[in-house]
Amino acid sequence: MCGIFGQISNRKINSKNLKTIAAHSMQRGVDSSGLIYYKNSTYTVSRADYNIKKLLKRVDTIGSNIVVGHSRLITNGLNDNQPVVRDGMALIHNGIITNEKEAWHNTGLEKRLQIDSELILAIASDHFLNGGSIESASSKILSKCRGVLACALLIPEKGKMILFSNNGSLYIGEFDGDIYFASEKYALTIIGCKKIRQIKNRDYIIDIHQSHKCMVIDDPSTRQENLIPEFSFNKIKESLLEYNVSSDIKRCTRCILPETMPFIKFDDGGVCNYCNKYVSKSISKSKDEILKLVEPYRRPGGEPDCIVSFSGGRDSCYGLHLILNDLEMKPITYTYDWGMVTDLGRRNVSQMCGDMGIENIIVSADISLKRRNITKNLKAWLKSPHLGMMSILTAGDKHFFRHVENIKNQTGINLNLWGINPLETTHFKTGFLGVKPNFEEDKVYSSGAIKQLKSHSKRFKAMTQSPGYFNSSLWDTLSGEYYRSFTKKRDYFHIFDYYQWNEDEVNNTLISEYEWETAIDTSATWRIGDGTAGFYNYVYYTVAGFTEHDTFRSNQIREGQITRKRALELVADENRPRYQNIRWYLDVLGLDFEEVIKVVNSIPKLYLKHE
Repeated sequence: MCGIFGQISNRKINSKNLKTIAAHSMQRGVDSSGLIYYKNSTYTVSRADYNIKKLLKRVDTIGSNIVVGHSRLITNGLNDNQPVVRDGMALIHNGIITNEKEAWHNTGLEKRLQIDSELILAIASDHFLNGGSIESASSKILSKCRGVLACALLIPEKGKMILFSNNGSLYIGEFDGDIYFASEKYALTIIGCKKIRQIKNRDYIIDIHQSHKCMVIDDPSTRQENLIPEFSFNKIKESLLEYNVSSDIKRCTRCILPETMPFIKFDDGGVCNYCNKYVSKSISKSKDEILKLVEPYRRPGGEPDCIVSFSGGRDSCYGLHLILNDLEMKPITYTYDWGMVTDLGRRNVSQMCGDMGIENIIVSADISLKRRNITKNLKAWLKSPHLGMMSILTAGDKHFFRHVENIKNQTGINLNLWGINPLETTHFKTGFLGVKPNFEEDKVYSSGAIKQLKSHSKRFKAMTQSPGYFNSSLWDTLSGEYYRSFTKKRDYFHIFDYYQWNEDEVNNTLISEYEWETAIDTSATWRIGDGTAGFYNYVYYTVAGFTEHDTFRSNQIREGQITRKRALELVADENRPRYQNIRWYLDVLGLDFEEVIKVVNSIPKLYLKHE
């Protein structure tokens, strides 16, 4: 989940090229940074709690002929920045080891740090102590670890560096006699590298300066913000979460939508207008049609031919499964991390891409900045709670649509495939703003410009009720919505327009074939990697008596996938407050759980007006 890069020269490094590939690595994370370089017959490790550009200005690498760097998106080990050093070796690692706990136990090795990357060094050290060779080191490591591993392992005592990857998120190239490597091919392309090769399920062993000196560690710690707050269960706090919606609330006799659903009307038989005007979304087109559609995009050999938008959620994961195995495409996955992707979501991204051997391009926002923006908007919302304004708390993720176009340009791949469940259509989130539902809408994330303008005008009116909304996040929100709703999307298709979406098949495939991880605080498999879902669904349920689970299950009823009785059983469990998820959300925003939940609980209940 990070950007790694390096330059190995026979003379001295090219500072211009180094700065270029370092700057590109920041696309993947800016939470912290690190360097290891050889100068004056010594390897020096420099680490920092700020971005790589700033670190390169602080560290004097002039005269070095080996510089290896890391731009980090922090996923674990807050204070253990990379390069990681252990037993005379240094490592930079992109990815997450998803079986870390199990692997430490199985190897019997001593864990000294919080960061998962240390496991790679421990296995390597044990391998060499037992007489293992340089040539077999990477295969030994990959046999013990699951998830994404794209690594540069430096062994100064042996005068060797090993580059290896199990999913292809690592490239090597040459320029003017020097060796360069980076997490993405594009970084090497822009500096003019030749003979660019992807490192995947093999390694490159590079000669470096041999040294028996101890590495110099330069590791000033300046971090003020805890990006990974430690969770401790608190029964008293959990008890603040309410789950007591009246059982007398009127619901549609066909689906389970309640009378608090915006713009709902019931006919004489008690059937709602959402049912009466429903247009089926699961009538899939033929497989022949999608095969014909993707054929012009196929590339010869092993060249990737499509970008798959990839959150690590169930639908994008199953979509990737179909694209790789059924369509026999050669995908690259693209993930936008905007600061509200949970550790669970990140692990599933790593697990799937590692097991399937698929390159994952990450674009990471400035996590700290995004969270500060969300905090400002949530504080404004708490001063004047309005169900129609809940969506502004997730507006920062809409830059997903901007960055995917950048990734298409960087890779030269035009085709963008999405694994979006068509039954996710909700209507109610903008409905609480006063926007009438469009029953003919057949795609998720494809609202027309007119509807968006109406929605934004109503949102602006609601914002005036709490001046705190007019803060530094406003441009981020508006620009993200622009890229989502107003820019023309080209070569952009939904895989489930051509394959019928089946929940049991999706869940069974992911869990049984890929050991896809589920959440500990809910029986649902939807939205479990989204750090915002627990909170906003709690608000909707507490105030209106339903959540997006009710709208989703209602769509399933209309499609004939489940019975109404079964839907009621499912939402009775799925709508239970997700304490762990809500705690994580409020903790990373630096807000007091008790204060926030008390405000939410005090909001007048819409369903009481109907009793």
